[in-house]
Amino acid sequence: MFTHKYQDIISLENLLATWDRFVRGKRHKKDVIAFQLNLADNLIELHGSLRDRTYKHGGYHAFNISDPKPRNIHKATVRDRVLHHLIYKELYRYFDSRFIYDSFSCRKGKGTHRALDRFKYFAGQVSKNYTRTCYVLKGDIKKFFASIDHVVLMKILERHIEDGELRALLREIVSSFHSAIPTIGLPLGNLTSQLLVNIYMHEFDMYVKQELRVKYYIRYADDFAVLSSDKKYLEELLPEFHYFLNNKLHLSLHENKVYIKTYGSGVDFLGWVHFPYHRQIRTATKKKIIKKLRGYPKPQTINSYRGVLGHGNTHKVQERVGVFRFF
Repeated sequence: MFTHKYQDIISLENLLATWDRFVRGKRHKKDVIAFQLNLADNLIELHGSLRDRTYKHGGYHAFNISDPKPRNIHKATVRDRVLHHLIYKELYRYFDSRFIYDSFSCRKGKGTHRALDRFKYFAGQVSKNYTRTCYVLKGDIKKFFASIDHVVLMKILERHIEDGELRALLREIVSSFHSAIPTIGLPLGNLTSQLLVNIYMHEFDMYVKQELRVKYYIRYADDFAVLSSDKKYLEELLPEFHYFLNNKLHLSLHENKVYIKTYGSGVDFLGWVHFPYHRQIRTATKKKIIKKLRGYPKPQTINSYRGVLGHGNTHKVQERVGVFRFF
């Protein structure tokens, strides 16, 4: 049980320390500059509203990005984002220590590269170093962030968080946004959303690991995979997954992104197509990189994509975009 007290969490000292972390790398943003011009007054006002239980979450600025598919991002005000950072800092360690080992999204030391390596390790174990057929059940949650049920989420949080005032604050943050249906959806863009969706999906993780006793299971956000040498076993798992997600979490599997296939035929997972002895970058990701590296890209863009290309067999892509001519 998370037993930290609300009054200790929302202290002015804690808010000041949170601001120091929040502002790193953002000092030149217009909204951050405006907030910082009256920093003391703004933090005192935020603290006062939290102390007096009058805090109300503000609205969001919406915009679209391509990553590579279109995504609708909702950006909160600086005032609210400082609070998000505070809540995230306070809750992260408690919940992260309870997550399963093979949950990889938005966790320290558990990024995409670690997930890719773990997937490869599982494939090697199941296939006995590629001497046996390995089947992979690949799943994807449909409209993940937009489908999170506020009522279900708050019931999960209430099982863990003792302080009623902290629960009320979390309810205010969660209810500050909804998708097309009231009480449904979390905003892509909130730092708290990254933690909350992991808390939400941890229910599924525990069902898979403890109730179904699945050994080779890995999840990254809304993408998950189960590996086995027995195709029938995976076929029998699928309706169990459907039932739990639909009835317990009010989520649905994406009908066009759920399949069972052999590892040897190539499995698309986390932007890469995986084979026994190599992995290739997904076609959509490759096209995005080629497009972004045309002309005179920024050094940070080059470094970012150089890191991505280093995760697999991408020599031909590197030659095509001339990545190494920039170094």
